[in-house]
Amino acid sequence: MLLPLLVLIAPLLVPRPSYADDPTKNCHIGAYRLTDHTVVDIAPSDDDALRWRRFDGTSGALTKAAAGGWLSSTGWTGRPDGKVVRFADCATGDISFAGITGHKIDFLVRETSIDRDGVKLAGRLVLPTGRDPVPLVILVHGSESDSALDFYALQRMLPAAGIGVFVYDKRGTGASTGTFTMNFGVLADDAVAAMQAARRLAGERISRVGYYGTSQGGWIAPLAALRAKVDFVIVGFGLAVSPIEEDQEEAALDMKLRGYGPETAAKALEITVAAEAMLQAGCSPETVGQFQSIRGKYQDEPWFKYLHGNVTRFALSMPPEKLKAEVLPMLAGVEWNYDPMPVLREQTTPQLWILGEDDLEAPIAETASRLHRLAAEGRPFTVAVFPHTEHGIFEFETDTEGNRLDTRNPDGFFTMIHDFAAHGRLSGHYGAKVAPPPTSMP
Repeated sequence: MLLPLLVLIAPLLVPRPSYADDPTKNCHIGAYRLTDHTVVDIAPSDDDALRWRRFDGTSGALTKAAAGGWLSSTGWTGRPDGKVVRFADCATGDISFAGITGHKIDFLVRETSIDRDGVKLAGRLVLPTGRDPVPLVILVHGSESDSALDFYALQRMLPAAGIGVFVYDKRGTGASTGTFTMNFGVLADDAVAAMQAARRLAGERISRVGYYGTSQGGWIAPLAALRAKVDFVIVGFGLAVSPIEEDQEEAALDMKLRGYGPETAAKALEITVAAEAMLQAGCSPETVGQFQSIRGKYQDEPWFKYLHGNVTRFALSMPPEKLKAEVLPMLAGVEWNYDPMPVLREQTTPQLWILGEDDLEAPIAETASRLHRLAAEGRPFTVAVFPHTEHGIFEFETDTEGNRLDTRNPDGFFTMIHDFAAHGRLSGHYGAKVAPPPTSMP
């Protein structure tokens, strides 16, 4: 998978089709317990493909084979890995995964609709079978426009490991009504409504409840935790800086990774500032002119082709008319200068922030520094950094053209999410640098 635009601009990607009403495509989707006592999740992917994931972080794409069965490739590389997956008749729920047989896991599932001021949010509660109380995780989206109900594999992976999940399509996506927005306050209120609906549905089955917010959800989940009490917050590959600061950090990192110094970085910053001003002003003639003038000043310099940024890349790759027609609607409600620090300073809820050391989409340097300062001040923050991982906490390869190809999540990533949801703290070793260090289990 090439650099995923999941922080702010993912909605520009064409949404994948919904699988909710197509039994021929959702027949095999589910979590399967294999005879070796491990679990493999099968989720929808692009077009007619499927994707498998395991709790150790390994994953692969599945494509139909002409001779029957499904052929697997490593991660998002497209490189065959030799695994063959076969499904029995849909009614049986049986699978053969790389020669190991298994059966689809049954969960307690309740579909619901949440009324938020005339907007209907489609939600789903997924619990392990039985009567024992379990922790419950509310999945808070990034900026993507895909249906979470269709594509979030954690709605099965966590219940298979004893953790309940509530998943919902955010407004303007999937089965939910309303208009797509990036207004963090509105989305935080939606997350609170989802949490409250989940509490009502699950009742006494909940032992504790909290949020797992990814990417843009790192701005939303802590805000939701201030508006209604929860037991924990987990943030994956999120930021403790503003969207504007994110774009500028990414542009500076583009230059640093190519070996350019502060003078070149300052030139790149001129372009990013002009691009941001143009987008904030709705591509007004004045700001378009200013951006094009600054771009023209530098576009023949050798470093220019390496400048991307998060939103700057779209200003560089599209004419103003296309930006107005395609990009600006996807940025509706975004708070460009939103400062997350006042919200984070007020937190009393235990929080785990999971960051990727080599994240180009959401550079971690300033975010990690701010979170470590909060922890040093006695606030309940644990920061985990997985080495050699990028946005999404994916390990990756780099091809001959310098493009990153994601291979898997690191072993320990999903276990870390599980343990913090279950206990509000970490213990043991996960393959990440953790500060403060994990405490021992009682």
